[in-house]
Amino acid sequence: MQNMTSFKSLLIILLLMSVPAVYGDNDIDVKLWQDEMSENNGDASDIPTMRIFFPDESKSVHRMILIIPGGLYDKINIETEGLDWVPFFKKMGYTTAVLKYRLPHGNEKVPVADVERAMTILRANVKKWGIKDNGIGMMGFAAGGHLASYMATHYKNEMKPDFQILMYPVITMMDGFANNEARTNLLGDSPKKKTDRNYSSDMHVTRITPRALVMLSDDDPVVSPSNGMNYCNELYRHDVPVSLYVFPTGGHGWGMDEGFDYHIEMELLLKAWLESF
Repeated sequence: MQNMTSFKSLLIILLLMSVPAVYGDNDIDVKLWQDEMSENNGDASDIPTMRIFFPDESKSVHRMILIIPGGLYDKINIETEGLDWVPFFKKMGYTTAVLKYRLPHGNEKVPVADVERAMTILRANVKKWGIKDNGIGMMGFAAGGHLASYMATHYKNEMKPDFQILMYPVITMMDGFANNEARTNLLGDSPKKKTDRNYSSDMHVTRITPRALVMLSDDDPVVSPSNGMNYCNELYRHDVPVSLYVFPTGGHGWGMDEGFDYHIEMELLLKAWLESF
């Protein structure tokens, strides 16, 4: 098993070495699955990819962020909740990976499989890219926050992020509390309670869940602020370091939109949190 794992890691490295740099001198674009994709959503045109951007070597802090955009499992907001964040993290010296995962289309395992695959690729290349141990975090927005928190609470191996940043996240899938659109898009019309519980991240927090930063707006009409707040409460209850910032206004989906009233404050708070550990 160990030899097979090493072979897969070597294969991933070789595949990445063969990818042309198309977004900058060293930035690369990666197709997650070279052969048959794990899990199937019935849409052959839905191809998961990951763009990886590197900071100036002299400014690198040897950490990486995997950004998972949102869209309530109906679309991928790849710009304001993905690519638009790259300059911010590059300036901070972070290597940044922006993930375009597949939509579930009736198979809730599909987007999770893509995040798993992305983490496998990133972990296999930490030495090559100069990323230090325990240096890969996840940043998720809305449904992307659900995926990030799912990985943070359901995994004990290298698939688990070392820290998590959740922006107005979907957390619960429990009927009556979840965002109905996200729940239906991910789990279908009538999921079993066991499935609801499995995909409710707040129900799976433990003492080894990685530290978290949660940001949201008090007037979010799409994803109830109680999602992020309840998650923070569970993290606090399990002695996991957590910071929560609730902005008075802003609604949902502001991402890197400079029109967000608290955009500057948001950036400063995020930067300060990242520099605190």
